[in-house]
Amino acid sequence: MGETAPRQRAMITIASKPVMPPYIKMRHDAGRNRWLILAPERLFDPDEIAVAILKLCDGQRTVGDIAGVMAKEYNAPAAEIEADIIAMFQDLADKGVVKA
Repeated sequence: MGETAPRQRAMITIASKPVMPPYIKMRHDAGRNRWLILAPERLFDPDEIAVAILKLCDGQRTVGDIAGVMAKEYNAPAAEIEADIIAMFQDLADKGVVKA
């Protein structure tokens, strides 16, 4: 049996262009009036702000672009928003929910 190389951790930066892989679905649960992220054998329950960020996650926008939109929408400092978004995307990337 051959050895396989250890999986490389994707590092999220301000220039990363996050996208959800096709096997990850974000669905609105009308009965509970909330969004869910459906992954193979896993379920995530993102908060309202995470949902707004994930809706912008299209593989075209950079983390910086997304942070700019969110900073305007929530009237918050862009640097603070960037740090929070990078941390969120890094956590989701580590779990296989987003790729960048």
